Amino acid sequence: MSEENPTPTDIGVFDIAKIMHAIPHRYPFLLVDRVVDMVKNESCTGIKNVTINENFFQGHFPTMPVMPGVLIIECMAQTAAVLVVETLGPDSAGKLVYFMTIDNAKFRKPVVPGDQMRVHIKKERQRGNIWKFSAEAKVDGKVVAEATYAAMILDR
Repeated sequence: MSEENPTPTDIGVFDIAKIMHAIPHRYPFLLVDRVVDMVKNESCTGIKNVTINENFFQGHFPTMPVMPGVLIIECMAQTAAVLVVETLGPDSAGKLVYFMTIDNAKFRKPVVPGDQMRVHIKKERQRGNIWKFSAEAKVDGKVVAEATYAAMILDR
């Protein structure tokens, strides 16, 4: 297979240190705690442990804390970025992933403090530095959000 389409390989678990090496996001905007079940060039699952200590809960909404939908989408993108970096290899660590499109985003159920959100990413296709993904976010096995999106991978 070509370098653009490497052979799928089960990678295993990315802890927070490996995630921080792979993508440039940092507190308070790093939204992925762990990546599991990664199959290089195909798919992975990101885990976000949602706690009341998240800074966005101060204003969204103080009497009924709900994780903003845009941050759920951002968590999807960060999880996909880890998949991209692992697929492309060590020279891609720290590259930026910019949204190009977000399509068919649907929010089915609120994500609240105490939830563990599992973000399932599937690579749909890649052409050069443009990647397309589909994603589902689940809490307790139930879909809370879904979207398809495209991203461009660039050097910093």
